[in-house]
Amino acid sequence: MNRPPSPAASLRAIVSVGLLMIAVHAASSAATLSLDLSQPGKAISPDLFGIFFEDINYAADGGLYAELVQNRSFEYQPTEQPTWGPLTGWEFIQRGGGAGELWVDSSCPIHPNNRHCALIRIRARGEGVGLSNAGFDGIAVKAGESYDFSVFARMLHVGDGRDSKPAGQLPLSVRLETKDGVMLGEASVEASDPAEWKRLTATISASQTVSDARLVVLAKAPGLIALDEISLFPQKTFKGRRNGLRADLAQTIAELQPKFMRFPGGCLVHGDGLGNLYRWKDTIGPVEQRKQQANIWRYHQSVGLGYFEYFQFCEDIGAKPLPVVAAGVSCQNSTRTRGTGQQCIPLADMPAYVQEVLDLIEWANGPSTSTWGAKRAAAGHPEPFHLEYLGVGNEDKITPEFKERFQMIFDAVKAKHPEITVIGTVGPSPAGTDFDAGWKFAGEQGVAMVDEHYYEKPEWFLANGARYESYDRAKPKVYVGEYASRGNTLFNALAEAAYMTSLERNGDVVRLASYAPLLAKIGRTQWNPDLIYFTNTAVRPSVNYRVQQLFGANSGEVYLESALSGAPSDLAFSVVRDSRTDDVIFKIVNTGASAVPLHIQLSGAKSLAPTATKTVLAGDPKSVNGFDNPAPLAPVSTTISVAESFDDEAPPHSLTVIRIPAR
Repeated sequence: MNRPPSPAASLRAIVSVGLLMIAVHAASSAATLSLDLSQPGKAISPDLFGIFFEDINYAADGGLYAELVQNRSFEYQPTEQPTWGPLTGWEFIQRGGGAGELWVDSSCPIHPNNRHCALIRIRARGEGVGLSNAGFDGIAVKAGESYDFSVFARMLHVGDGRDSKPAGQLPLSVRLETKDGVMLGEASVEASDPAEWKRLTATISASQTVSDARLVVLAKAPGLIALDEISLFPQKTFKGRRNGLRADLAQTIAELQPKFMRFPGGCLVHGDGLGNLYRWKDTIGPVEQRKQQANIWRYHQSVGLGYFEYFQFCEDIGAKPLPVVAAGVSCQNSTRTRGTGQQCIPLADMPAYVQEVLDLIEWANGPSTSTWGAKRAAAGHPEPFHLEYLGVGNEDKITPEFKERFQMIFDAVKAKHPEITVIGTVGPSPAGTDFDAGWKFAGEQGVAMVDEHYYEKPEWFLANGARYESYDRAKPKVYVGEYASRGNTLFNALAEAAYMTSLERNGDVVRLASYAPLLAKIGRTQWNPDLIYFTNTAVRPSVNYRVQQLFGANSGEVYLESALSGAPSDLAFSVVRDSRTDDVIFKIVNTGASAVPLHIQLSGAKSLAPTATKTVLAGDPKSVNGFDNPAPLAPVSTTISVAESFDDEAPPHSLTVIRIPAR
């Protein structure tokens, strides 16, 4: 005769049954992702995710370009800022009984493109007469590191005016100092030639780490001297390049592993009126001979980071160059109008402008024996840069005048360089009059690819994941040249990640995509949000950057069709194969507030590695990776076990990347 169970045993049985029911329910509510690994998949763009560089937010001077001196060639103008002039950034110094005068002179420039210089008369030596420069919000130096100083000098005479001589030597002391005048390092140079400009160089080693130092140049004898192109570079630039890039900022960009890099913009390309178009020829050659100009974002372009430095950087980080030239018209918002300010290069001048575009291709790809290839070789790069892409125009108003000039450029490039993929423009928005007109015109002309831009709310990106499903594959391909979701929170970044899975899924028609803008200097920002924020001493990637970095490091050239069932609407995903390694890469985005159990089924694999790398970016959806956040969000990688059937989870508010290596 069986005895009835005790109350405790009954409770245990009830709990066990309950747990079993919960487990069964959990298994049944898991989203199932099924994938047949024997399928060949769909070829997608190998260049899908890249970067967009524009000199906005002090991205170049005072940013990526490593020059530490502001207004080094005395070319700032009131047209850039009402209070600016050739001496902006400079302070005249008369120390310890030193006396003299300072002028801005343009009577005998180094080069017609570099019109102004500083003219200093030293009447009494004292402890020195000269100039100081605090750089871009201070000059950051590190103890024990070396800095290369250079200046173009023209010694006009020595002596105090009563006993002046046209020949002799005029010594200059070059110092790094704190803002309180404490010396951090010193070197000396000597001007001696009254007949011509000479470049003088020295190296200064810093004794302390200081974030707000200044450069001081002091004449140490009576006389009259002209100075120009006063420069200070860290020796530790990215890859050790002369006239190079700030190492930490460039490395942060390199770690995105971009497949291409767009340059120089953006609105900067077609400028504020015809006189402000970005002309590539003005940005190559010796820096003292380059033609500087106002930046459309209301500051100055030294163009020290010009076309050569851009192409060299692309090569250094393994990114294909994607230069953009103006389509023969200026920005339609020129002279601060709203849509009615488009200015057009006169048709009589268009053949010369078209030749300028063709010369760019020769400069990039031509042999070193060609006219423009020889100029590239003279700059230190005899081998071609292997240019494949060329953008023509940026967000232009699609007027008859634009169409006429674009067609002249397009026809000439197509005839002489059919190997170049020309990218057209369809306005600044994802819909509207210019968008429709631009697409129609591109189709009529047979343009290979068009450049779509959109800055929208995160909800727009989540709602438009199917945008490219219905695009006609026989029409021009798409470059999503500028996009962002109007914020730097994790939720913004995940909305972008979800959208990027759709770009992978449609990578047969969407060939290129780049978040914009790339860089922003704290305190000098004209546009938000941005991908990477920085100061003179630190770099802080946004959480949006972390998404771009994960996609860049885990891109593929083949899209693998898969089936997802039982998933909430908050889940987005893509699966690609890296054809170089044969790795299979899952990207799963959960924008919801609840974790989503995943059941992954793999079939058709000849062999399967037992483990995979799982990388997760997750956290508070309102979190921002600002400088005031002591614990910025970053991806966390672990090793997981995988099989033909395995379970995992997409945490709330997360991007999960699972990379299964080939075996």
